[in-house]
Amino acid sequence: MQMRELGRTGLQIAPLVFGGNVFGWTADEARSFALLDRFFERGFNAIDTADVYSAWAPGLSGGESEAVIGSWLARRGRRDDVVLMTKVAMWEPRKGLSAANIQAAAEDSLRRLRTDHIDVYFAHADDDSVPLDETLTALSKLVEAGKVRAIGASNYGAARLREALAVSARLGLPRYEVMQPGYSLYDRAGYESELAGVASEHGLGVLSYSSLASGFLTGKYRSIDDLRGTAREGFLKGHFDARGMRLLDALRAVAADVSTTPAQVALAWLMGRPRVTPIASATSLEQLDELMGASTLDLPASALEALDRASAQDA
Repeated sequence: MQMRELGRTGLQIAPLVFGGNVFGWTADEARSFALLDRFFERGFNAIDTADVYSAWAPGLSGGESEAVIGSWLARRGRRDDVVLMTKVAMWEPRKGLSAANIQAAAEDSLRRLRTDHIDVYFAHADDDSVPLDETLTALSKLVEAGKVRAIGASNYGAARLREALAVSARLGLPRYEVMQPGYSLYDRAGYESELAGVASEHGLGVLSYSSLASGFLTGKYRSIDDLRGTAREGFLKGHFDARGMRLLDALRAVAADVSTTPAQVALAWLMGRPRVTPIASATSLEQLDELMGASTLDLPASALEALDRASAQDA
């Protein structure tokens, strides 16, 4: 499998990152171990998680995903094979990007992950109540201590990200080397309008989350009626407008033409975008096999043109 550079971090990652939000939530420990085993057996090597996963779920409080990954790492003894990414700022007990909170949150994450370092440590959300120099100085101390290899920014706007990069340059601090925006065939404008320019200008790596638009791009739901009473109804009911239906039709047509699935087409489209590596989750081995298959899918120019047309914003 051909690896790709993750910005200027010096890290090499496979074309798909496993989204760890499911670990300890919709995938129990045994299922999570099986998924991780399969993922790494097939040559993939990067996991994305966060301290907040999965505090939103009934009966969970946060930290579960990191704890499951830590148990798997300890059981398998293969930390050196893994590019491990986690985040700080959104979990209520460790909320925000103050220096004290970053230090405490990082130590907590390291303990749950059972490791002595995090490969990419993300600011999970911007915190404009804290000066950027305080946040970046705190992150730099983790880098200097060898506890973090590189830092990244998730859910930052383009202007704020540029400001953070300028602060790092001015103070001689490590800079955000990776961004993590929401980006998919369905949701293109937020990234492409401004953030893509920042990534290109500064050589940043890009990891897209919501790469399958909360399951919309799998083609599983053919109409809004298929959502009735499901857990995804609230997330996806607005997607079934004229543009959304046009996009689903195009996805299914392309998938049929190249003898694959809509999910693989949607991920392969992202994999072909400059600098972009998608994050995606699975809760079964069958789902995971499908997602991993996107890494070998080479979409023809005619398919890319059809997808670009179908996903264009309506005037």
